[in-house]
Amino acid sequence: MRNAIVKETAANPTACVIWLHGLGANGHDFEPIVPELNLPQGSAVRFIFPHAPQIAVTVNGGHRMPAWYDIMAMSLDREVDERQLRHSALRIQGIIEEQIAAGIASERILIAGFSQGGAVAYEAALSFTQPLGGLIAMSTYLATQDSVQRHEANHRLPILVLHGSRDAVVPELLGERAFQQLERWGYTPQYHSYSMEHSVCAAEIADIAQFMRHCLQLT
Repeated sequence: MRNAIVKETAANPTACVIWLHGLGANGHDFEPIVPELNLPQGSAVRFIFPHAPQIAVTVNGGHRMPAWYDIMAMSLDREVDERQLRHSALRIQGIIEEQIAAGIASERILIAGFSQGGAVAYEAALSFTQPLGGLIAMSTYLATQDSVQRHEANHRLPILVLHGSRDAVVPELLGERAFQQLERWGYTPQYHSYSMEHSVCAAEIADIAQFMRHCLQLT
C-alpha cells in the first residue's frame, strides 16, 4: 500500500485496524504497539498505519511537516483547516473501501487515531456510509463537531475515548467535550483517563486491546 505501513498478525486477515498518527510523526509511530496488544493467538488482523503528507503548518511557523491538516491557532478550541481535515478523512475512507473490496467486512474494520490523527478518525468514522467495527480516539478533540455529516450506518458505532489528565498539548477538557457531544448525539462511548501527558501508557494499551478484542470479535 502506498504511503502506509501494513502489518499482519497472521495470514489471510479477517479484520483490519487503520491507525492514524499525530502531528509531526509518521506511520512508524504506532507500529511497535501491535505486539504489545497481546491479541489472541491466531487472530488474523491487518494493521494499516498511513503516513500523513508533508504540508505547511501555521503554528509551526509555516514549516512543512507530516500533518493531516493545518492548525492555524493553538487556542483551546483550535483553529484548523477543515477542508484539509475532510480531505484526509476521505483518504482514510478510501482505505476502508479498499479493505472491504479485499474481503474484510466493514463491521470488522476499526479506526484509531492519536491527537491530530484522532480528529481525522472522528470525521472518517462518523461519516462513513457502511457500519464499522469501532472507533478509538486517543488524546484528541472533535474538530468538526459543527460540520461532520454523521451517517445513519454508524449511529451505533462503538467508541472508545482516551485521554491523559496531564496533557498540556491537547487538554483533557477537549477529550471530555468530545465525549459529551457524542453522548448528546446518541452514541454510548466509553471514556478512560490516565495520569499521563500527551502520550500513551501501558494501562491505555490494555484498554485498547480489550476494546479491539470485543469489537472485532477476536477469540
